[in-house]
Amino acid sequence: MKKSLLILGAFVTLSTATSFAAPLNNLNSQQTAVGVSGDTVYIEHKLGDRFTLGYQSVDRDYYGDMKDIYGQIQLSNNLRGIVGNRDFDYRDSSMYAGIGLHGSLGQNLNGFTSYIAGDKFSEVQVGASCQVATNVDLNATYTNFMPDVGKDKDKFSVGATLKF
Repeated sequence: MKKSLLILGAFVTLSTATSFAAPLNNLNSQQTAVGVSGDTVYIEHKLGDRFTLGYQSVDRDYYGDMKDIYGQIQLSNNLRGIVGNRDFDYRDSSMYAGIGLHGSLGQNLNGFTSYIAGDKFSEVQVGASCQVATNVDLNATYTNFMPDVGKDKDKFSVGATLKF
């Protein structure tokens, strides 16, 4: 049932035709994750049972470096609300909000999808993470960045996350 809901969530998200480059990590309270995924580096820390604070830097080629400060609130075991602010290469910034869905796809394999939207862009992310050690995950992610002005950017990336 959980797999079906995750797959359904991914299709619903993609059908809206619009990510968030850092994968949705499963962290324990007071745990930190640092990682790299393609053109993205990120760090996030779970401050309590339900709230995670994060920072990421993404290089989107033509659109320059984008810096995000974001928060995730755990709404249920598999659902998160996302709110943040993105600086576009220090030229402009945009507040955004979104939702993330994650769940188990198998032993040591988790799937995730997220959708965020602001007044200047929207993004969709779909991916999976595989736990290769107690504190290390490998990630595969498809991201679709859709600015209101300019050309969409689709990207597939592979990365790793270290949790401590």
